[in-house]
Amino acid sequence: QKIMDFSEVTKTDLQGYLKELQKENLALSTISRNIASIRALYHYMIRTGKMQEDPSETLKPPKLEKKMPEILSVEEVDRLLKQPNLNTPKGIRDNAMMELMYATGMRVSELIHLQITDINLQMGYVICHDSEKERIIPIGNVSRNAILQYMEHSRGFFVKNKKESSLFTNCSGKSMSRQGFWNLILTMTYSHMGKPHTTIGDASFHC
Repeated sequence: QKIMDFSEVTKTDLQGYLKELQKENLALSTISRNIASIRALYHYMIRTGKMQEDPSETLKPPKLEKKMPEILSVEEVDRLLKQPNLNTPKGIRDNAMMELMYATGMRVSELIHLQITDINLQMGYVICHDSEKERIIPIGNVSRNAILQYMEHSRGFFVKNKKESSLFTNCSGKSMSRQGFWNLILTMTYSHMGKPHTTIGDASFHC
């Protein structure tokens, strides 16, 4: 079509453009980005007074399909749990986090917000906090021993401030962030398992 100006574009034109994109079998994410750019352009034109009507207001991006989480086999879970180097404070910490998360099924947000007072190694349970709720989860000997090793041989290596109450901290002795946890897991899965997009948090365990 011989369209010489943005103001000449109609809703029908944009719908036709969308259909052409779909015919080209482009990825849904690519089509969505195209539509987002078009809508941003016309929002700008309206805001600056260069146009009075927005032809893109009814243009809707395609719904993106959610990918199913990858399922780890028993062997892959075992390999992942064996990645931490137990001869280093960092490895002992990483092992304790992974064993606890695997044994309890708690979310990353629950794991990184655990306080020292949330763990009772003598009775063998952990208290998870979620908004205003809390739940008590029993822990087995493997995760219990991993946490015990961490408390005795690793946490003090990172934490110098006695007022720090977070159970798991980063190497600077501060409460671990969600991004920090993902980074260490991605490093292990990519470097040792060849699964750059599989983590203990977004993958399902096949047991």
